[in-house]
Amino acid sequence: MQRSYARPLLWLAGLLAVYLVAPFVASIPQLGAADWTNVDWRTTWSAVGVSAASASVAAFVVLLGGVPLGYFLARSNSRKMALLGFVVQLPLALPPLTSGVLLLFLLGPYSWVGRLTGGVLTDSFAGIVLAETFVAAPFLIIAAKSAFAAVDPVLDDVAATLGHHAGSRFLRVMLPVAWPAIRAGLALAWLRAFGEFGATVMVAYHPYSLPVYTYVVFGGQGLPAMMPLLLPTLAIAIVCAALSIYSLRQKSPPAQTGNSDDALLPDTGPVTRRNENPERKLAFHLRRRLGAFELDLAWSPATRRLAIIGPSGSGKSLALRLIAGLESNASSEVRLGTTDLGTLSPERRQIGYMPQDYGLFPHMNVARQLSFPVDADAASARYWLDHLGLTPLLDRLPQQLSFGQRQRVALARALTRHSELLLFDEPFAALDTPRRRRLQQALRALQREITAVTVIVTHDPDEAALLADEVLVVEQGRVLQAGSIDAVFERPASMRVAALLGLHNVGEGRMVAAGQLEIAAGFTIAADMASTADTKHSRVMWRVSSHAITLASTGAFEGTVVSVELRRGERYIRVNIAGVLFDIASEDAGLREGEPCRLDIDASGVSVWTAA
Repeated sequence: MQRSYARPLLWLAGLLAVYLVAPFVASIPQLGAADWTNVDWRTTWSAVGVSAASASVAAFVVLLGGVPLGYFLARSNSRKMALLGFVVQLPLALPPLTSGVLLLFLLGPYSWVGRLTGGVLTDSFAGIVLAETFVAAPFLIIAAKSAFAAVDPVLDDVAATLGHHAGSRFLRVMLPVAWPAIRAGLALAWLRAFGEFGATVMVAYHPYSLPVYTYVVFGGQGLPAMMPLLLPTLAIAIVCAALSIYSLRQKSPPAQTGNSDDALLPDTGPVTRRNENPERKLAFHLRRRLGAFELDLAWSPATRRLAIIGPSGSGKSLALRLIAGLESNASSEVRLGTTDLGTLSPERRQIGYMPQDYGLFPHMNVARQLSFPVDADAASARYWLDHLGLTPLLDRLPQQLSFGQRQRVALARALTRHSELLLFDEPFAALDTPRRRRLQQALRALQREITAVTVIVTHDPDEAALLADEVLVVEQGRVLQAGSIDAVFERPASMRVAALLGLHNVGEGRMVAAGQLEIAAGFTIAADMASTADTKHSRVMWRVSSHAITLASTGAFEGTVVSVELRRGERYIRVNIAGVLFDIASEDAGLREGEPCRLDIDASGVSVWTAA
């Protein structure tokens, strides 16, 4: 597709590009005018060797220290680290001669370091390396800091839950993912060191590096002698540019975006459950304060399929991270059966933690993903590879997998270490509805095959109802209600809970007589006597089943059709009766918005309970 660009932008870009290319073009005619006869090739190649060797040593030194420094600068939010980051970048802003003077204050023959070392750090190869390291280091540090900042921190979290300590996570996950950008910074640092003149000439005039020797020859022989000395530098620059272009042309394998392989469990017949200890139950009391937000959630469910539901910012994901041990807080308590997880680091909790995109490592193929957990069981890995249909995908990278395939890989990775607790953070939030439904059903099928405790964090009530037997409803870091799916959905503790669960035909009212419920001024309906027997207070909550409301020409109540909606292919009519809205499942295509209607409400479909 032909793209159009703003004309002023093209002019500005073109002008600068022409200016940057022009000196190289202007140098071409000078090839014939150059003084080739008086070139001291021995000294020239010696200077090239000194510059190349010193730049390589300096780049190695910068690599050893600059990568960890960039990592800590990217990971820290403290003011002290921010100040350190500013200081180590100052050589970029300083004139090279100024950098040289500063280095003489530290390394010169009359400094304390110079007296201690006998002056060997100036006018020596070591002096050249030290000067080049000082001016070139910021290029790598900035690249490393930016590279690590761009790595999704959830990868580090997932690696921790797979049993890897901090050093292993850095070397096997963070560094490989950030390496392409760091490699570019390393190349820039090497080139900067190779071409350094100002600081080098101040600290180490001898032995000659190529920039210093070029300056000496220019002072003695003038411009005609420059071209032979510039050729090595230009050749190196051309090689680096070619390598850079070649790297950019290496295209990544195409990402898999199709929906054709989203089934979680292939039809392989009956299977044996792989996780033992079916009686292990999760219990926790989570406490965490983040600024003005305070989380305080306690729950001891009796089943193994659990869901935490609440609006954005309610603390759902924070709760999951506390369970996983990814948020340090000594006051939180987490138990799985008889095991006190709260005293264990995330590496030792033997859990599977799966964020929204499942936390697959982008540089590892499927085979390496499954062998990555510290205590991965090879026999278990083979079993889940076969059972989840992953064997044909062993050589694929995450970007070559569909979302359903990524889900299977993440689950297999967790199950290869016999994880007895699986944590899912909004696993289907980014998907369209059809795919979300398919993958929800697929995960539900896998839950029947394992005995691991699963905790789903979601804001979707339907998802919670499908994938959990018990639900914890939270808001602003507090528990609104907890219990079995049936109990919570049938009898929400408050109107806020009802709203979070997306429930219809629910409200507050008062009992005016035995079996008589007033839900609005002058609007009283009969209620199920069994459900009202334990309502000792006049103020109650009520719910009317949509199937208990029927349209009838001689109905006892008069209403008005507010809207007609389709929900998953079923037709619902919203009716206003005395200011109260009811949703009715109806296939009557004759009803239109704004039309009057009459209805009956069956008392057996009206449940009443005491409000919280």
